[in-house]
Amino acid sequence: MNKTTHTALKLGLLLLVMPAIALAWWNGDWSSRKSLTVDAAASGADVQATLSDVPLLLRLHTGNFGFFAELADNGKDLRFMLDDKTALKHHVEKIDAPAELGLVWVKLPTVRGGVSTDAFSMYYGNAGVADASDAKGIYDADQALVFHFNEGETLPQDATAYGLHAAASKAALEPVGWIGAAARFDGQGGIRVDAAPALAIDPERGWTFSAWAKIDQAQPGAVLVQAKAGTGWLELVVQDAGLSARYQDVDGTEVQTASTPITLGQWQHLAVVAEKNSLAVYLNGQRVAESAIHLSALQPALMIGSADVDHGFIGLLDEVQIAKQARSADWIKFQFRSQSPDFNVVNFGQDESGGSDGPNYFVIILQSLTVDGWVVIALCGVMFVISSLVMIGKGLMLKQARRDNQAFLQQYRNVDASDPGALDREESAEEQEIGDSEFLAAVVGKHDHFQGSPIYHVYHAGVHELKQTFGDSSINAILTPEALNLLRARLDAAVVRETQKLNKNMVLLTIAISGGPFLGLLGTVMGVMITFAVIAATGDVNINSIAPGISGALAATVAGLAVAIPALFAYNYLLTQIKDLTADMHVFTDEFLALISKRVADRRRGNNGLTVAFPDAFIDLIAERIARQQETRS
Repeated sequence: MNKTTHTALKLGLLLLVMPAIALAWWNGDWSSRKSLTVDAAASGADVQATLSDVPLLLRLHTGNFGFFAELADNGKDLRFMLDDKTALKHHVEKIDAPAELGLVWVKLPTVRGGVSTDAFSMYYGNAGVADASDAKGIYDADQALVFHFNEGETLPQDATAYGLHAAASKAALEPVGWIGAAARFDGQGGIRVDAAPALAIDPERGWTFSAWAKIDQAQPGAVLVQAKAGTGWLELVVQDAGLSARYQDVDGTEVQTASTPITLGQWQHLAVVAEKNSLAVYLNGQRVAESAIHLSALQPALMIGSADVDHGFIGLLDEVQIAKQARSADWIKFQFRSQSPDFNVVNFGQDESGGSDGPNYFVIILQSLTVDGWVVIALCGVMFVISSLVMIGKGLMLKQARRDNQAFLQQYRNVDASDPGALDREESAEEQEIGDSEFLAAVVGKHDHFQGSPIYHVYHAGVHELKQTFGDSSINAILTPEALNLLRARLDAAVVRETQKLNKNMVLLTIAISGGPFLGLLGTVMGVMITFAVIAATGDVNINSIAPGISGALAATVAGLAVAIPALFAYNYLLTQIKDLTADMHVFTDEFLALISKRVADRRRGNNGLTVAFPDAFIDLIAERIARQQETRS
């Protein structure tokens, strides 16, 4: 099996294993949609991990979404569908159509490590629909508090269903943060959240705080967050340019993790996770410090950005989140990467139009296909790939053969008759290996010495035979009739071999021409049989029950014809080109034999024009003696 056929078969097998999924349009009132997937490899999640009910941030911009003009006010027409059947909860944090920027949160049912999640779709383009943004619905029950720091908020508002809004705040709103707006702290106070059951620390479940922070300067013990109830407290602090967590249980025992250096002047993701027996600090998704503790039950109040006037934080905080559960390392890593534009966690597909323009008949046909129809179409797809590779490879090879033939013949016409083997050269092993594949020979092969010319290969075979017979190609010897017949046989054999090369793989096109329509017809007949069998079993005889099945069955015939028609046209065109090249080789064979015969005749012919059967050595000796006699007389 040659390389071209081997490659074609591999591509065909890939077509067989690829899922043939035709997603129906969810609702005709929406004019456009875009497919999205989550790349779990970019998320950094462990291959064995499965995260549930994960809020995913979508950053929309001109690089991944170019249709802000089609969105309704504040993106109220956005809808997210899993398999175009199940609606996903979402929350539009911000849509700035003039600036072509958007921030949208989507709740994913699962994110699996090592594999991409099932594709989901974003629908848009319906100005008359009601807003379906649901900030509270995108978080699970363990998410106790989320501050987005939206523009226009006097006090930070909790986005979760618990509604734990800030009781007081001395932080200023910064319009440009990490995710939308942010909170700016000047060291004079922070944000206070009163104690609530949702904020309680349960030793059996744990507790998590996370946020994005930009710290522009080293600080002497600034508190990023403090959860305090009586004598027990837990806090995340910045000491100089290092980050650490501190915990004191109700008995007064204090534990502090090791200090981890942070980068000043850059946005970084910070998190602290308290579990029954450990206190861990995370920086940019990585666990950087951990200490053993004995976690006590607390129902604390919160201070964000300050514990008191002496421990005020200076800098920016954004996307402050608290969970009444110890989030896993994979969760925090996914949270960091999915909210950072440095990681391509979300893959945006192409925008599609449809819906309001009417039903998509092509999708209806694909949905009506039965399993046997898909099998037939897959086989036709394999045949199409193989025949396409043959057509492309053969076309390139024949084009290069005509070009090399022309270049060789131009030089061959100027060859001295005394040295007809002047253009001959042996090919290297590398050139011979590349020459085994006609596609590679045409695309990347060398053509500095007519390597793609069939006529040159015939010429090379003739010169090679002359060298074997006489020791060199200048033909300084007598060519007997037997030797001339042997040379003719060698040339004819070379023509046959080159013709076989030119016709190689053409049989695959004939198989596609004859087999494609019959294979498609088989799929159609089986589809029609199944359709009528279903009608007979259900008793539902109407055009609406028959038409989809028949149309799906006919799709198999269309697939077979789509394979056969291009192969038919290409086969006839290529066959004509091959016949022309073969005729050129036969003409060259006659010319080459005539040249050799003339050369031999000139060497054997005497002064009176009659053939003299003297060997060349004797003729050369006589010529030498005549020359000496002339020199003596002079």
